[in-house]
Amino acid sequence: MGAPKAALSWHGSTLLRRVAGIAARAVDGPVIVVRAPGQELPSLPAGVEVATDAREGRGPIQGLAAGLETIGERAEVAYVSSTDAPLLHPAFIGSVVRALSDDLDVALPTVGGHRQPLAAAYRVSLLQLVLQLVAADLMKPAFLFERCRVRLLDERDLLSDPDLARGDPRLRSVANLNERADYERALALPAPEVGVRLRGALATASGPVRARLGAWSLGELSAAVGVTLDERVAVELNSLPTAPDPELPLVCGDAVMLTAQGAGPGARAATS
Repeated sequence: MGAPKAALSWHGSTLLRRVAGIAARAVDGPVIVVRAPGQELPSLPAGVEVATDAREGRGPIQGLAAGLETIGERAEVAYVSSTDAPLLHPAFIGSVVRALSDDLDVALPTVGGHRQPLAAAYRVSLLQLVLQLVAADLMKPAFLFERCRVRLLDERDLLSDPDLARGDPRLRSVANLNERADYERALALPAPEVGVRLRGALATASGPVRARLGAWSLGELSAAVGVTLDERVAVELNSLPTAPDPELPLVCGDAVMLTAQGAGPGARAATS
């Protein structure tokens, strides 16, 4: 790739910042980034925790151990993602996590005939088994799947979720950027279509402004409608209040409302 994937630019943000932000939107527990010893990371969303692998270069099982250990008793299920999945959709995470019933240990998507261990849900109680595999130098995910209860989720299973079928019908959530060409093709994709509504002083004289625009982030969307994100602008994402963070990742189907809060001059930027 020529550069660490985590810090690769993604439309005004980074790959890691986008994936971590999408994960934070989809779960109600801690979001943890696992790094190699001494690895420098780009900026992360507020509240994201960082864990460190015990040893560098030992693959996803080592990283899974570090992540599950950091979660501890704060959650029962962990969704695991790679860094290089900028097309990940929150609905994909939700669908996979919900597929992990009480009698299962892993919900494992299989897309295009390939298992996706870095787009799967794992019981946190697997930690001791994962540590045993690490100690035995059995570092492939297949060794874990041999020893626990796994549900395979094919395309039909995944797309039976209407939210996922609407938001990510091509299941691009599992697309990884393994080569520079993959990264460049992904960068060139059209931005996801997002709904936006302006209220208060941000609206035109004829009434509230509504539009559907392509935007990868809240910053791109606000710039497209000529709004400066600051303390004078309240933001709602899918009807939930959120911080006016320009790097907040957006996905297909999102709806954003921007409302002036006693905004004076400058809350809305000049447009041509």
